[in-house]
Amino acid sequence: VQLVESGGGLVQPGGSLRLSCVTSGVSFSLYDMSWYRQASGKQRELVADIDFGGRRNYADSVKGRFTISRDLAANTVFLQMDNLKVEDTAVYYCNARHLLGINEYWGQGTQATVSS
Repeated sequence: VQLVESGGGLVQPGGSLRLSCVTSGVSFSLYDMSWYRQASGKQRELVADIDFGGRRNYADSVKGRFTISRDLAANTVFLQMDNLKVEDTAVYYCNARHLLGINEYWGQGTQATVSS
């Protein structure tokens, strides 16, 4: 199983980034897919998830600004981040968790920095 994130970078406040997580060895019908983030000196936190049935949930801090989606044919999960704030600066991680809790996998992370 592999999860490979990309799309991070440096953006000004109010800007946008689109993160991608290309997966291999993961069936979206069996796995809940999530994006987490970890800011420097802070604990990792859940940002958004999309379950095996396509239902979405978001952290309150990103509701209305971030959108999680998936492309079944491309085995890819996306996180569209709009109206970015300085406090969104973090390393963003892709996570795949089996719906029965049998196992889970993490990507290596991608850095998103919001700064003027």
